[in-house]
Amino acid sequence: MMRENYWDDFTVSSDDIEIIYNHLLETETPLTTAELAKVLVQERIEEELRKLEQQRSGSAAIYMPKEHYEVGQSLLFPALGWQKGEVMGKRPANNPLLPSFEVIRVRMEDGREREFAAGLEDHALNQPIRFDEGDPLLQPENVLVTYGTLIISRLEEALSKSEEFVRIAGRWFPRALLVDVGIGNLNIAEAVLDMNGGGPLSTAEILTHLELPADNDKLVEFSLDYALQEDERFDEVGPAGKVMWFLRRLEPEAVLEKPEVLRYRPLEYNENALTEDMRKLEAELADELSPQTSTEPVDEVSLALIYPHWAAGTLPLSAAMASLFPTAYEAPRVRFTFIDGITGNEFPGWVVRPGKYVYGLSEWYSRYGLQPGSIVTVKRGEKPGTVIVSAKTHRPTRDWVRTVMVGSDGKPVFAMLRQSITAEFDEHMIVAVPDVQAVNEARKQIASQRMPFEELVVSTLRELAKLNPQGHVHAAELYSGINVLRRCPPGPIFALLATRPWFVSVGDLYYRLDESAF
Repeated sequence: MMRENYWDDFTVSSDDIEIIYNHLLETETPLTTAELAKVLVQERIEEELRKLEQQRSGSAAIYMPKEHYEVGQSLLFPALGWQKGEVMGKRPANNPLLPSFEVIRVRMEDGREREFAAGLEDHALNQPIRFDEGDPLLQPENVLVTYGTLIISRLEEALSKSEEFVRIAGRWFPRALLVDVGIGNLNIAEAVLDMNGGGPLSTAEILTHLELPADNDKLVEFSLDYALQEDERFDEVGPAGKVMWFLRRLEPEAVLEKPEVLRYRPLEYNENALTEDMRKLEAELADELSPQTSTEPVDEVSLALIYPHWAAGTLPLSAAMASLFPTAYEAPRVRFTFIDGITGNEFPGWVVRPGKYVYGLSEWYSRYGLQPGSIVTVKRGEKPGTVIVSAKTHRPTRDWVRTVMVGSDGKPVFAMLRQSITAEFDEHMIVAVPDVQAVNEARKQIASQRMPFEELVVSTLRELAKLNPQGHVHAAELYSGINVLRRCPPGPIFALLATRPWFVSVGDLYYRLDESAF
């Protein structure tokens, strides 16, 4: 049987790298790390069985503690990876707790000398070495189920460090076998994408316009993928398992660079200060900048927009939201298709993985008159690479809602005003913005003045408190108001509410400001 910790101790050796190289050489097919791990596990098991058969038929004896050995005798040690050694000496053991036995001194193949028990009847290693066909450690499928994550992780790390392999969209292939793709072909590829609005186009679609050898379609596609990846003009934007190309210069600016309104200057705060109710609200707000916990994939997520995402035409890529959108093995940007849940119309969207946001909704927000606080529902599309986005719209009505305006001094002011409402909204999050340009100028002024964050929180709570006869402000209302003026996740705001004595809790996450403290 294989030793129990064989796969726990798995490391990638130079022999393993050679096995993978030869397999890719023979098949001429790029493979993912998971596919290569399966090949390697199968080969490792077969190698262990070959070793066992060779040792059984060899001249050296298999070491068992119960046997007696003579100086000069050759031994094999299965528990040490079948290392071989020669007995150099022996002596009586000195252990009053055990029956009398001997200690043999063995010189191993690497030149080191070690001591082992001999003539000891009661020992776990006295069991005969055998091949158990039912041993789950000898079944590739069982090994991959139990140890697959560890094996794939270590294999991927080793392949990434090797100069012999290249990876495109999660698939590996030997660098030396790539077909040469010249600058002329790359220029034609650029022209093809340009004529198609920048993309996205698959590698196969681009190849129809190029003159490259056609002996092995997969090898040629992979070679072109690698050449495109190494050229800064091209961007791989396909979801996991699918390679699609786009011209970088024709991608939206907000995809290539995070919009200013979404940028967050990190603030230090005491996460432990947040109450359980605060943590629950933090999770419900689904801010992509909040600490993310693993979540089960879902088919639908609803959330209230905050000003930064509304202004940028984006959605937060929180943990729950991320399960609805296409992802990729390596590509930082993924092109997909939005489907309007009201009309069924399709329009392009982008997942910007490093920035943790989804772009492409500005026109859609405008079409339905959405505003900060409007509730947007996102569903998984029926077809791969599609996402359905919808809002509960209705005929325009005029409601009294929180509204942000900018005074002649450039400072923001909150007031309750009648505004045209066209969709369902969260009453704690709604903030109408009649003049976006003025608000953005106020944001710049606040940033340039380097107003201390706590001062901003105090002034915003004071402004919002004027809108309530009791002077109470809900934590979500404050979070939404702060984000009109400065991008910030809930955590730092809630930590201040929980730790500063001038923020007085009145229950149910409502707070008032103790003006006597100032």
